[in-house]
Amino acid sequence: MSHDDFFAELGIQRDEDAGDAKDKPKSRRQRRMEKVERRQRKRRRHWLTSLVIIITLMAVGVLGYKAIGIMRDASAQATHAEDYKGEGEGEVTVTIPEGASGADIGDILQSKGVVASGKAFANAAKNNPKGTTIQPGTYKLKKKMSASSALQALLDPESKGDHTLTVIAGSTKQSVKERLKKVGNFTDEQIEAAYADSAAIGLPAEAGGNVEGWLAPGTYDITENATPKDLIKKMVSQTVTRLKELKVPKEDYQKVLTKASIVEREVNKEQYYGQVARVIENRLTQTDGETHGLLQMDSTVQYGLGHDGGIPSEVETQDANNPYNTYVHQGLPPGPIGNPNEAAIKAVLNPPAGSWLYFVTVDLKTGETLFASTNEEQKTNTKKLSDYCNKNKDVCEGNESKKNG
Repeated sequence: MSHDDFFAELGIQRDEDAGDAKDKPKSRRQRRMEKVERRQRKRRRHWLTSLVIIITLMAVGVLGYKAIGIMRDASAQATHAEDYKGEGEGEVTVTIPEGASGADIGDILQSKGVVASGKAFANAAKNNPKGTTIQPGTYKLKKKMSASSALQALLDPESKGDHTLTVIAGSTKQSVKERLKKVGNFTDEQIEAAYADSAAIGLPAEAGGNVEGWLAPGTYDITENATPKDLIKKMVSQTVTRLKELKVPKEDYQKVLTKASIVEREVNKEQYYGQVARVIENRLTQTDGETHGLLQMDSTVQYGLGHDGGIPSEVETQDANNPYNTYVHQGLPPGPIGNPNEAAIKAVLNPPAGSWLYFVTVDLKTGETLFASTNEEQKTNTKKLSDYCNKNKDVCEGNESKKNG
């Protein structure tokens, strides 16, 4: 391409051409060509501008994509945690403490070889709506579980390895021992040793070394490595706490528990606790009346005989060798005859006003109990029980009818 052609292509006129153009008038053809050239130059300028813009945008896009990729990789590296695959193998026992967070649980699981990393578990728990509902306790899990599998196992009640011991209100220390043997797989020797170790179980001196009445009703977890002393200590501690909260003077601890245990054993409906407590108070204070200061409670006699419920025979009620026989021994028995609940204790501390000295349960299905102030009234009520039993022999036979006097 010549210089002239090059300048013409760019639309630049050489000086001599410009001078010639001034001297010579342009033909119509030249004017048309100039118009065409101007349009072409304009198009080329637009095309060059668009090309620059496109190239610029493409460059920005490439750089942005790379930046996003770098950020994504950085984020992935930040959240990535080593994890196993599958549901694991073998078996391991893990205890989750009260108040443990997802991160805390993850660390515990990692230390036990359940998950590859605590972080993987924490991430799984965070991404699961139920991840914050894991309950404290002891669980039987597998080793080398994926974080999600471990989480599901902890959310499954079937995975809980805890055993629970329920102390029923009114039950005796013998009943509690049998439950400890069955549920906790403890031996007679272990439990009796715990019962006898007052210092280890925190038994107050007021108990005189006897745990009866001090084993608070409730449900207790038998966790990994728990001993009979651990569990019994919790029961005793709960009873002490209840007595303190109810502001019972220490010197009255044993007396209150003894009365409450009788209330608990004599009637099976809380609505009657207060009235039975009043009967006990009236009988203890009226030493020269009809009852001569005798409680005459079947439950105490049966406890002294080693029986769990039932009605003593006439011979048994006359046996003075039984220190718990309140038909012949005035006042309270030597100690509690069971482990009372809080409602029975409250009833003893604040019994309703009344002159009752007697009571009898006249319907063994509903637990309906009638109270009387005189022996004649009691005889009338007892007749109602006899009529009931004549009509419901299958119910009365082998069942304990609650009567007094």
